[in-house]
This record gives sequence, C-alpha cells and structure tokens, in this order.
Amino acid sequence: MTAPARPALQPLQGGQLVLGTMALSLAVFMNVLDSSIANVSIPAISGDMGVSPQQGTWVITSFAVANAISVPLTGWLTMRIGQVKLFVTSILLFVMASFLCGMAPSIEMLIAARVLQGAVAGPMIPLSQALLLSSYPPAKSGMALAFWGMTTLVAPIMGPLLGGWISDNYTWPWIFYINIPIGIFTAWATWSIYHKRETAIRKLPIDKVGLVLLVLWVGCLQLMLDKGKELDWFNSGEIILLGAVAVVSFIYFIIWELGDDHPVVDLSLFKGRNFSGGVIAISVAYGLFFGSLVILPLWLQTQIAYTATEAGKVMAPVGIFAILLSPLVGKLLPKIDARWVATGAFLIFSLVFYMRAQFTPDVDTMTLMIPTIIQGAAMAMFFIPLTAIILSGQPPDKIPAAAGLSNFVRIMFGGIGTSVTSTLWDSRTALHHAQLAEHTSAQAPAFAQAVQGLTAQGLTEQGAYAVIERTMSVQASTMAATDIFWISSILFLALIGLVWMTKPSRSALPADAGGAH
Repeated sequence: MTAPARPALQPLQGGQLVLGTMALSLAVFMNVLDSSIANVSIPAISGDMGVSPQQGTWVITSFAVANAISVPLTGWLTMRIGQVKLFVTSILLFVMASFLCGMAPSIEMLIAARVLQGAVAGPMIPLSQALLLSSYPPAKSGMALAFWGMTTLVAPIMGPLLGGWISDNYTWPWIFYINIPIGIFTAWATWSIYHKRETAIRKLPIDKVGLVLLVLWVGCLQLMLDKGKELDWFNSGEIILLGAVAVVSFIYFIIWELGDDHPVVDLSLFKGRNFSGGVIAISVAYGLFFGSLVILPLWLQTQIAYTATEAGKVMAPVGIFAILLSPLVGKLLPKIDARWVATGAFLIFSLVFYMRAQFTPDVDTMTLMIPTIIQGAAMAMFFIPLTAIILSGQPPDKIPAAAGLSNFVRIMFGGIGTSVTSTLWDSRTALHHAQLAEHTSAQAPAFAQAVQGLTAQGLTEQGAYAVIERTMSVQASTMAATDIFWISSILFLALIGLVWMTKPSRSALPADAGGAH
C-alpha cells in the first residue's frame, strides 16, 4: 500500500533552519564520537569489570559490528517507517542504550548495550544527510553538506581526546552519560521542526533472506577484521572460518539482492557512474586516512615516548583547517566542478603523507604537527565534493538509500584500513628489525664500536646490547610507519583517476534531488 504523493517540500527559513542544522549536526557528532570515544577508555573499563583488555575490546567491536549491519538498511527502513520517525526513534533509542552502557554491572551487559547502541545508530548518519539536504534550497546544498561534513570530520579526533579526559578526571560511565542531554535536545528539536515534513511510507515486504545474508557476511567480516591481528590472521582456524562464511554469504547476498523485487539493500545504485566512482574513491581514501589515524598515535606512544594526551595534541590541529574551510568549500561548490575540489584534496593528502614519510625517531613536535595542520584542508575538500558527486542525480526517495549504502561502504573501508595498516606495520617492523639485526655481529665494526662506546659510559655489556636493541626496535618501527605513509601517498594520487571517471557535478545536487523546491 502506497501513501498518497506529498507536495514538494519548501526549504526551511531563519531560526528553524539554524536550529534544524544544529540538531542534525549534533546527532551526527554524538554518533561518530561514540564510535571512537571508548577506545582510550578500554583499560579503565576492563579494570573496573575485572576482565582482560582483550576482552574489553569487545566494547568497540560489538558497536562496530551492529553499526555496520544497520547502516545499509536505512533506505529500506525509511520506506517502511518514514525519515523523520526513524531518525527521532534512532536518537531516543541511542540515548536509552547510552544510559544502559553507563549503568552496566558486567562486561556482558555492557556489550549487549553497545550492540543495541550500534544497531540504532546506523540510520542516523545517512538520514541526517537526507533531512539536511531537504532543509536547504538546491543552490545551497553544498553549504548544507559542509555543515554536515564538519561534524563527521571533527568527531573522530575529538573522541579519543574527550574519552581520555573523562576517564582521567571522572569515571568511564560518563563517556556514555554525556549522550543523554545531547540526544534529548536533538530528538526534541528534530521532531518539532521536521514532523510535518515526514516522507511517504510504503509497506514493502520484508526481504528475510537478504537480511539474514547481510547480517552473516557483514558480521563475519567485521569480526574477522577486528580480531584478525589478535589471532594471527589466517594462521587461526577461527579467522579462516569467519573469512569463508563472509565470502560465501557475500556472493549469495549479491545474487539474491540483484534478483529480489524488494531488496533490503538497493544494489542497483551502483549502476550509476557517479555513485560507484564516488563511493569507491571516498571509501578507499577514508580507509587510508583512518589507518594513519590509528598508527600515528600508536607510534608516538610506543616508540617516541609520547603520553596519550601529548599524542592527542599532535593529532588535534587537523580540525583547524577542516572547520575553517568547510563552509568556504560548501559556498564554492555550486560554482565549480566538484571533481576539481576532490582532486585538490587528494593532492594535498598525497603531500601530507609524503611529508610523514620523512619522519625519523628524533622528529620534533612542530615537524609532526605541520602535515597534520595541512591535512585539515584536505579533509574539508574531500568529504563534501565526493558526497556531492555520490548523491548528484539521485531522486529524493533514493537519497536515504544512497546515503546509507555509501556510508556503509565507507565505514567498512575504515575498518579494513585499520586492520590492514596495523598488520602491515607489524610485518614491516619485523622485516626491518631482521635487516638491522644482520649488522649486529661481532665482525661488524659499527656494532663493536657502539658497544665499546656504551660500555665506556659505564654500562655492562648486556646493558649496551639492551640499548642497541631498543634503538633498533624504534628505528624498525619508524621505517615501517614511513613505508605505509609512502604507500598511502602514492594511492591518494591513484584515486584522482577514479574521481575523473565520474560525470561533471557543478553543484552538490540537481534541483530535483534535494527534496527542496
């Protein structure tokens, strides 16, 4: 049964537009923040719950798996429930799940609450995009995406900083309790402004087979990525089983969804050149960016003797240019081809990673911060035009599905980037360490001279060996990190080709796509 056609929505004006933008952006900020805020609090949570840090990481994994499964369901759920109802319900359930996380008396209860939190968080990001685009006139849709982009860029950086500060100064449940006032405000503001702008509802049959296959392959893949490094990848029977189930389920999922009349995920979107090219470009770039976001602070803390707070401060300046330039990019986007802006972003990303590839173990803080500051400009020029390319030409009723599917692929690539980067870092560190160790025999003059110099300073021979071993470990780890930065720099240049495979997109969305006329 299909609801009668609704009249075209008018853009919001004045105070309603400001409040609506703020509410939608805050909801996204809260959501993205929660995916990273718990990372630095795992030691505190594990200690309080009386479990090992390895068991504590399930607090992160459970959220990521549930979130990854629910994001691509956004388009289908929107058709059955309506954009506004689904968005507000997601926020209220997210608030409830956050309260349950903070109150959890055991690790099992905390993981169950995190599964609920991740599942209800899924539709929030794509729906915020769709609602925001319907609030602005088509000519200003670039500005709408800029406001949205700022929150998704700043939240992953703010998460570890805020999580660490709360864990150090209060208790870990407060990393979840802070969602409650924000969530209640955003739910109230969103409902009061948007409830009269509800989308038409269609009672579609439930694609049960597609849903089961989706849960199977996404769940297995996410678990494999999260636990692979810990279980030594394909040397573990568990990882082999997860990988096999993920691959088989994925193949059956593709075949089933392409043949079903009412698929749970609309894969036909990939027939569009702009959608497929834009999604691959934004996802691979996000995976590379997210990988560096993981290894850079780890390298600083484990090898260069930075504290967690100092490492956070080195990463924080990335938000400066991201916040300052996002509105400017949004304003310029309707006047220029989005592909040129995305090309500029990838060139800057490539330069940033080239600069990081020059890092040495005695690198100073200013040298570390300069590429991080420059990266902020790339981030402002990266999310907004590529999102514009992905959503360009989509009819209003397809935007939630397109936003949901593109965000899902991007989130999955973020997980893949993290796993691949950390595994590559470990293997390259071992390789470089082995190569350096070849020069530590008694016949090597430089090694003998180093031992002699250290013993002359009062160290025992064993003490001298320990100092040299530590120096080699730091050097090997640094060389491995710079290898990854080199590879990332080259891959960002290669992604420019993908951008230019899409059709020209002079404005964020054509007049018929934003839902605002």
